[in-house]
Amino acid sequence: MAATPIDLRPGGLPETVLDPAPPDAVAAFEAAMTQPAPERGAELSQVAARWPRLLEAWAELGRWAASEGRYIEAYAYCRVGYHRGLDALRAAGWRGSGYVRWAAPTNGGFLWSLLGLGRCAAVIGEHDEADRCAGFLMQLDPGGEPATGEWPQA
Repeated sequence: MAATPIDLRPGGLPETVLDPAPPDAVAAFEAAMTQPAPERGAELSQVAARWPRLLEAWAELGRWAASEGRYIEAYAYCRVGYHRGLDALRAAGWRGSGYVRWAAPTNGGFLWSLLGLGRCAAVIGEHDEADRCAGFLMQLDPGGEPATGEWPQA
């Protein structure tokens, strides 16, 4: 048996790209991101409450909470972003396999939520979840995570 699976479908695995968020949600998110760290969490919470399907808000709430050392809270935010992202992917035609690449900007909220979920799981000692998240990320985009937008280290 070959060490690398061979895909016999023409064109390889399908690729899913999420639809863009509504412009007003993006504008509110971008405004929240300009706030200093102490106020950013509250602003992002208001954005997530108004546009709960805005995956970037959940991912950035997770990143903000992690930067404050609040890993359980960060884990919860990232889990919401991850599950809402799975719903969005399914609505976009994803059927549980295929690529969801970092190169598509609209995929970022989901991928950052998944990355954050894995990182927070590792910090709180849920190592099997951290491993699952890391493996899932590599399946979705074998090129790995982008060099920009680093996640806070514990």
